[in-house]
Amino acid sequence: MSKLSPPLTETTLVLETQSFTGLHRLQSHAAGMDIGAHEIWVCVPGEGDTQIVRLFGTYTAELHAIGDWLGEHGIQTVAMESTGIYWIPIFEYLELQGLQCCLISSRSIKRVPGRKSDILDCQWIQTLHSYGLLENSFRPEADLVALRTLLRHRSQLIQHRAPHIQHMQKALLQMNIQLSQVLSDVMGLTGQAIMRAIGAGERDPFKLAALRNYRCQKDEAEIAKALTGTWREEHIFVLQQALELYDFYTAQIQACDEQIERTYALIRPDWPCELPATFPQKRNHSHSKNAPANISDLRRHLLRIAGVDLPAVDGISVPIAQTVLSEIGTDMSRWPTVKHFCSWLGLAPKNDITGGKVIRSRTHKTKNRAGQAFRLAASAVTRADCAFGAFYRRKKSQIGPAQAIVATAHMIARTVYFMLKNQVEYRHVSAQSFDQRYRAQQIRYLHRKAAKLGFRLTPIASSPLAVS
Repeated sequence: MSKLSPPLTETTLVLETQSFTGLHRLQSHAAGMDIGAHEIWVCVPGEGDTQIVRLFGTYTAELHAIGDWLGEHGIQTVAMESTGIYWIPIFEYLELQGLQCCLISSRSIKRVPGRKSDILDCQWIQTLHSYGLLENSFRPEADLVALRTLLRHRSQLIQHRAPHIQHMQKALLQMNIQLSQVLSDVMGLTGQAIMRAIGAGERDPFKLAALRNYRCQKDEAEIAKALTGTWREEHIFVLQQALELYDFYTAQIQACDEQIERTYALIRPDWPCELPATFPQKRNHSHSKNAPANISDLRRHLLRIAGVDLPAVDGISVPIAQTVLSEIGTDMSRWPTVKHFCSWLGLAPKNDITGGKVIRSRTHKTKNRAGQAFRLAASAVTRADCAFGAFYRRKKSQIGPAQAIVATAHMIARTVYFMLKNQVEYRHVSAQSFDQRYRAQQIRYLHRKAAKLGFRLTPIASSPLAVS
């Protein structure tokens, strides 16, 4: 007969804790705003636990009245929701008045479902802000905001110009002009010369083929065959209009580049930095027609503003560097650690943990332009002879190409973070050196693992079958 185990007894765990005393106001001079297209509701603290709410308009005179009213109540910091673009005028005005403005996301002020009004929203924002429960959204330094606006506008102009290139190709194909089969780039020198000649009235395929650039792989005879088609007036009209629109947007992009150059001259003009006479050239196989013409001047401006040469990093070109700098600024103290920085970029995994286990791990979905720029930089080093390229190829064999791009972008972002934070220049590391370091690291790990298990590693004699 088996021996029975003793019965289980209930035990009571007694913890000596202090009673909860509630939250304390961290900012007694805090205000909250609910901003709309036609009206702004402002809430300031009153006497005791009361709140004072007042309605203002959105005209400039009303914005000045808001600033005066906040000054009368001794307000030092203001929290507002990022509603469209309606917050920008009042944010910039109050910032000029010396108030600390806190831009918050709508996700951070969600309330329990129920009654909702503009008055309750501004009171709720003021309450949360006074207790320090709102997290401020990132906004770069004030002198870089204008540059960021122009660079975003330039990218939009490029996006607006792209459909007209497709209209040209569609008009040519509808006339059975197979220009895309004999030219790798329809908007190259040869392609533009031929399409402009067609728009000017030329129809002879041999005269059009004579406009061929000497670097084209196809000869004039084959290009002439591709340019033999049906010349329909309606499609030629579409081609002409698409060319005019393409030229218009190209002129606007050039004017935007000139304005960007003038804006660069106004950003920290007396910043102490020794500019080199020439920059070391990197091997660049990209022939982007969207890149600005004054690359060397832009690189000098970036070095003067940032203090380090960001385009020297493998994979980062001058356009990518100015996008990154205008989006993140130069003050890395806005992020406590590099992990916070990469998480804000959307390059770090977001782990869903329940029961102490990670049930899902994925990158956070975000439209961060700086994160997209780092992904472009990672795509440029997939075959490069550098540490980033070797890291991508190793990760590609482990987790696939898509996730390897994100991991490489994360590595480049960490490099840029430490460059800007510590003001150190980038030092190129070849793929061979990086692989050797990784191999030595793995060997040290195996030695520690073997010693922990009571074994010793001994290298095998070099032979043709030995793995190096």
